[in-house]
Amino acid sequence: MGIALTKQKHVIFDVETTGLSALRGDRIIEIGALAVENEDIIGEFHTLIDVGMQIPCAVRRIHGITNDMLTGKPSPEEVFPQFRNFIKNSILVAHNAQFDMRFLRYEFARQGFGLGNKYLCTLEMCRKRFPQLPDYKLETVCRHLFGRQVEEVQMHRALEDARMVARVWMKIMK
Repeated sequence: MGIALTKQKHVIFDVETTGLSALRGDRIIEIGALAVENEDIIGEFHTLIDVGMQIPCAVRRIHGITNDMLTGKPSPEEVFPQFRNFIKNSILVAHNAQFDMRFLRYEFARQGFGLGNKYLCTLEMCRKRFPQLPDYKLETVCRHLFGRQVEEVQMHRALEDARMVARVWMKIMK
């Protein structure tokens, strides 16, 4: 079934974090999300988040988010209730969704609420649909589907990655 046939709201999202493990105390420092209904983008959510901790140098090299960029940005206590409202009654979509969902559940639990949204993983969809790819990084999938257009996009920033995931998801669902 293509997305044009569904009236369900989907929120395609990505997060950037201070590390790889919410269980070890790493936190979400950026969220980017697009609300989509019937192939139309009906809303956008983006923010950096000041979690009050230093970003390790190795992680900064991946996404380019510095400690200074987070100074004065909203706190998790401000962001996650707003994001919870943004995603309510929607199906979530992410590339490597288990990673993003693990962090989102952790942040929601810190705020005292759960996360019951169903979710779809474009990484898993791409593994099934494109078994010939050498890997399933978002950049690899985008190059396969869209060619050189990917070079114009700043990868590993939440909103830009969410936009790319949305393109991938829409292409797969058609």
